[in-house]
Amino acid sequence: MAAETPSSRSAHHFRWPLHIHISTLFFVLVLLAGGSIAWLSYTRSADMLERAAGDLMGRISRQTVVDTESLLQPVNASLRLLALQPLVRAGTLAERRESLAVLREALLATPAVSSFYVGYATGDFFLLMRFTSDEDRRLLGAPPRAAYVIQSIAGQDGGFIFLDDELAELKLRERPDYPSSYDPRRRGWYSQAMGSRDSVLTAPYLFAATGKLGVTLARRAESGRAVVGADIRLSTLDDSLRRQRITPGSHLVLFDEDRRVVAYSEPGWQPRAVGGSVERPLLAALDGGGLAGLVGQMPALEHSGDLPLTAFKSGGRSWHGAVARLSLQGGRPVFLGVAIPDEELLTEARAIRDSSIAATLLVVLLALPLTYWAARLVARPIRELAAETAAIRRFDFAGAVKTRSVVREVDELAADLGAMKGAIRRFLDIASLIAEESDFDRLLPRLVDETLAVVGARAGVLYLARDGDGGDGLDAVALRGADGNSLPMPVAPSGEAMAGLVPAGVRSAVGELRSGHGTGRSCTGLCEAIGESSLAYLAVPLLDRKQQRLGLLVLWFARAPDADLVHFVEALSGSAAVSVETRGLIHAQKQMFESFVRLLAGAIDAKSPYTGGHCARVPELSKMLARAACAATDGPYRDFCLSDEEWEAVHIAAWLHDCGKVTTPEYVVDKATKLETIYDRIHEVRMRFEVLKRDAEVACWRAIADGADAVEARARLAGEWAQLDEEFAFVASCNQGGETMAPERVERLRQIAGRTWLRTLDDRLGVSEDERRRKPVIPLPVQEALLADKPEHRIERRPEERIAADNPWGFRMAVPELLYNRGELANLSVARGTLTDEDRYKINEHIVQTIRMLAALPFPRHLKTVPEFAGGHHEKMDGSGYPRGLQRDEMSPVARMIAIADIFEALTAVDRPYKRGKRLSEAMAIMARMRDAAHIDAELFALFVQSGVYRDYALRFMQPECIDEVDERALLAQG
Repeated sequence: MAAETPSSRSAHHFRWPLHIHISTLFFVLVLLAGGSIAWLSYTRSADMLERAAGDLMGRISRQTVVDTESLLQPVNASLRLLALQPLVRAGTLAERRESLAVLREALLATPAVSSFYVGYATGDFFLLMRFTSDEDRRLLGAPPRAAYVIQSIAGQDGGFIFLDDELAELKLRERPDYPSSYDPRRRGWYSQAMGSRDSVLTAPYLFAATGKLGVTLARRAESGRAVVGADIRLSTLDDSLRRQRITPGSHLVLFDEDRRVVAYSEPGWQPRAVGGSVERPLLAALDGGGLAGLVGQMPALEHSGDLPLTAFKSGGRSWHGAVARLSLQGGRPVFLGVAIPDEELLTEARAIRDSSIAATLLVVLLALPLTYWAARLVARPIRELAAETAAIRRFDFAGAVKTRSVVREVDELAADLGAMKGAIRRFLDIASLIAEESDFDRLLPRLVDETLAVVGARAGVLYLARDGDGGDGLDAVALRGADGNSLPMPVAPSGEAMAGLVPAGVRSAVGELRSGHGTGRSCTGLCEAIGESSLAYLAVPLLDRKQQRLGLLVLWFARAPDADLVHFVEALSGSAAVSVETRGLIHAQKQMFESFVRLLAGAIDAKSPYTGGHCARVPELSKMLARAACAATDGPYRDFCLSDEEWEAVHIAAWLHDCGKVTTPEYVVDKATKLETIYDRIHEVRMRFEVLKRDAEVACWRAIADGADAVEARARLAGEWAQLDEEFAFVASCNQGGETMAPERVERLRQIAGRTWLRTLDDRLGVSEDERRRKPVIPLPVQEALLADKPEHRIERRPEERIAADNPWGFRMAVPELLYNRGELANLSVARGTLTDEDRYKINEHIVQTIRMLAALPFPRHLKTVPEFAGGHHEKMDGSGYPRGLQRDEMSPVARMIAIADIFEALTAVDRPYKRGKRLSEAMAIMARMRDAAHIDAELFALFVQSGVYRDYALRFMQPECIDEVDERALLAQG
């Protein structure tokens, strides 16, 4: 059916513009309601302002004075109590710390106070300050959990002691320079308090502890030998004044007799600190106008200083203000100024509001019949359009919009809404189809197909920009016909020819090309493929968020498309460009992450020759076993399958299963002898034997020189040398790792260790500060044991390197007390291999670090299983593995697969310098014994054997000479 034109609609409907209907109706209503409300507001507000202003301002002024004085009274009361405490008579730091609980309670009772302290006549000082921000902790170098700090001067000793919420000591920082740099007796608060029997309040100054601006309230103790003080930051007074504001626009200020600001309720007044003094702004210099005008109304401060409620004008506004003197015993006079704009004084404005509402309701009720009739006439088509809009909001685009109205604008809106429904429906159809496709290679032709189906083009070509060409180099990636089939790619016009169709900054281009014409932009092949002699084109660039060209979409028509279709394709190209860019970014990010994973695995393998290509081969074997499980048609894995996203998780987990090895020191992994650390310390032991041999030779010659028989002396020397040579050979043999270490060999080691040698040089010279702290100071010369377990050999494990019982990862590993034990006897006495318990834990800890590292990565939802997959390859089916001690049912099938792959690769690897690769039959026999011991999954091992995965892997990665026959029946029959 032909669409209805505006002229045909005019023949059926007599219409007026909507603004005439609405303006006429509301003009009458607003005229009546506005006049009534204005008259009532005027008569009531004039009377109310005169009556309310005086009472309200007086009440505000009195209440502000009470609130401000109540801020300081608890502090004064706390000082009175503290001045009677044993703290003021305590002579040592230990005695003073006994009063910490009292000081803490005083701080808790007075939120305005940042610290309480005592200055002693002896020059001693004791302060407890609470931390209210991380900035304060940073200024004093406090630990993160510190809640309080003690600053102490006791005689010549000074330091800071950081405490937690329960006053438990966290850290002690000694400050030898503190007693000389800070003398409380020279501080202003001390001298003022000593000169008065009452509490004194200082002028604002910079606090010595934090450098923050504030005032001190101080009081002399009854004994006269100490002064108790409390620091109040000016920011606390600012906050207190801010809380006392009755109206949003009221200003409150504390100032001294010099009319300089002490505290101000408005932010940004910022006093300046010059050297050790503070330059505070004058009251007249404050922003806001009210307080500046109040200055001109104030009397001389030498007298009472009080100013009753006064009206004045300032800054083009009317104000009421007052000044009150605060009575603080022993301190300089402090005054409180209050200024409130007159427009905020009308607390009875609710009466005007209620009257206005009543008047408005009365007017509306009087005009209701007329309004009801007119609203019915106008609102019906609007309601219908609202229903159509609600359908659009529900993504219901079925049916045409049939609403008609006597209002021209509503009628035109209905027509436009119908057209919009059709456009959105087509647009969302294409957008949803694009969003559904996750494969980038399948997305591109599908994008062209859906666009052709909507716009009715004969063919379409999608070009993508080459990397690094700035969008000028284009390659055709999809050429589709109207029937949804691909056309031969060679018939597509070249990307170089199409790149210039749309100039930079233009959203689209429309034109026509003929077959056989134009050498630069020929479409001959395309015209022949679809049977046309000429084609019109619509070229739309695909731009990314930076307006750089991602590609070009060229649609071919039998005739030039109209403007509406061009605009639609331009809008569609934005969604297509976002989809192409997003999928491209995701594809590039996956490639980058894949490269990073392989880089990390390669770095781990390259870090130590003992790992070889382990990190690259385990993923291959893991995926081979997973594919066998997916292919199983019977048995326990007949229903096992993995989605594309799960395969990605398997791939990443297998590549990163040993990523924690980056934290394992090479000298532990590669420890070839028992005394080896970064170098083999057997050389130190050999040198001590050499020293003993030289000592024996020196003793021989001295004996001869003293008249002993030379032959006997030389014979005795030869015997001692032979014994030392033999003992060193024995020690050197113990340094080599073996399967066992007999108890008698350990006993002989201890006997040899009983030999002593003379050391005359200080072994604390030239060493690191860490080693120096471990070495005790021993007077020289000293006789030392030939072999020893010294204090410096014990490397303590820091608290953060321990594993808490309630750790979030569920680790259940026994953690050795020491980080490293490098004792010579302890290492040489290792019964099996070369590793101590500490060394073995450090190597095993790589799986702990693997889980921690992977758990800290923000994996997307489909990769959340990566830490569990990668972190279980050292677990055993009977729960005796590590680090979590999981049993079979607590592990996923993939984690159990990676465990088998990890073990089999390690058994068959030929690139380990410390062992030869085992033959295939030997490796499978060992795996079978591990199955029988419930170390690996029996069902997966059966699949490993029956599927032939082990042999496929062997043919790819093992040396031909290591591949022999395997009796699969015997393997499956065991256990």
